[in-house]
Order: sequence, then structure tokens, then C-alpha cells
Amino acid sequence: MFLPALLAAAALAAPQLAPLWVEPKDLEARDLVHGAGGAAAAPKEGEAFRLESKESGGHSDGYYVYGADGRKWKVKTGDEAAAEVAVSRLLWAIGYRQPVLYYVKDWRISGGAKERPGPGRFRLVSDHDAKGEWAFDDNPFAGTRELNGLVAVNLLLNNWDLAPSNNRIYEVGKQKERWYVVQDVGGALGKTRWPIGSRNDIEDFESQRFVLGVKDGRVRFDYHARHKKLLRALTSDDVVWACRLLGRLSDRQLADAFRGAGYPTEVGARYVKKIRAKIDEGRALAR
Repeated sequence: MFLPALLAAAALAAPQLAPLWVEPKDLEARDLVHGAGGAAAAPKEGEAFRLESKESGGHSDGYYVYGADGRKWKVKTGDEAAAEVAVSRLLWAIGYRQPVLYYVKDWRISGGAKERPGPGRFRLVSDHDAKGEWAFDDNPFAGTRELNGLVAVNLLLNNWDLAPSNNRIYEVGKQKERWYVVQDVGGALGKTRWPIGSRNDIEDFESQRFVLGVKDGRVRFDYHARHKKLLRALTSDDVVWACRLLGRLSDRQLADAFRGAGYPTEVGARYVKKIRAKIDEGRALAR
């Protein structure tokens, strides 16, 4: 474990936190339809991609493909795809490192058995090198408000799968800048259950609260999945800080996160309303 970080995490300066989180000074102006890559980097609807390889065996089908411009993408289809894009948009909006990714409804494969696999999450692969996994309880940021806030936001969004296998260390750019990325966040926007929750289910999401209160100095969360040990580190201040960040997003920005992930307008509006209620539960801990 990173014992020095555990001892001195509260004193980490902005450059030390930058691999995980950078203060989003333009938060209120961020484009949540297109996210970190912006509109210019988005694949075009109807575009054809060349298949490199297909992944199977997980919850969702996956494809490594190349676009006509030579960029390489990892595509995921199924019920995780939309949830992953929406959650990633929200994490990026409040300052956390996130990959360039998009939701593409209509795309084609050349060289594969299935020409039109259905709507997919496109994550850009060719702009970074992946250098292994990292765990929420074993990293250089342990004990910091920013790391605890990241856990809190994942709880708020009912992400029940916080395993290290979903987190990646990226090396980005010519300077090999290191990023700690929560990469696979598709197990969210449903309901937390043991051992496996639901995902991308608005009725399940609406049925579950975020914060139940405080008992013996510990925040009580309406969370019923694996990784409960991560909750022990969270303080009221951590939750309030994260919820205040999220709370700075306008209703339009929140709705844009779901619009950019392909959700129908009415479903996106229901998610926004419930997220607002959860943000209020978290901010109420400051009283």
C-alpha cells in the first residue's frame, strides 16, 4: 500500500492530485453532450469501422475497431453502454480524469459477422497507453477529500461495481502524463444489490436513496452491494464537498449528460430529478 499517502494525503497539492482530479474552473460551462473529447472528436452516426477483434464472455459484447481516420476505439454494446457514457460525463464535469468516449446509435462493422451490432459506447484507445489497474483502497490519493468524493459520487449514482478491474492507469501524451481513471462505470444508474445490482434502470434508480443519515459519527448510505468497506472512509465533509460540486451543474447540463448517452428526454428528466434529490441529501449533512 501507499503508506506515505495515507499519512499525508490531506496535504496533497494540486499537481499531486492532478493524475486523479483537476479543479473544474469552467464547470458551469462544460459540454456534457460531448464530454472530454468535445464535438469534433465524435464518431459520425452511420460511420463504418474496421474490426480488429471481438471480445465476449463479459456482461456486454465488446469490439476493438478502427475508424477511417486511423483512430482505434473500444466499443461496448448492451445495457451498460448508455449508463457508462452518462456517468462518465458527470465525473468528467466535476474534475475527474475520464476517457474520450461517446454514445453512437448507428454504426457499422466491416469484416465482422454482424454488420450493425446496435448502439454502442465508443471509448478512444489510441490516445493513451494503459498501464494496469488501481484500487480505491490502494493508490497515492488514499484519505484525500478528492478520492473520497469520487467514491461518494459513484455511490450517489448507484454504481455497485467498484472493483479494481474497472479502474485503469493511463499514460497520456508525449510527456506520458499519468492519469488514474475510473474507466468502466456501466454498473450504475440502477439499484445496488448483493452481489450484483441492476444497471440503466430508471425505476430501480428512483427507488433508492443516497444518504440515510449519520449514526455514531458515520454516514449511513442506502447502499447494498459489494465493496462496503470503502464506505467506512467517507466523512460528512467528503459527501458535502462532492455534492456541492455536482450541485453546480445546471439542470440543462445534467440533462445533456443523458441526452449525449442516448436516453429519451423523459427518462433523462427523471434521472435529473432523482439526482437532484440525492444531491440535496448529501448537502444536508452540512447542517
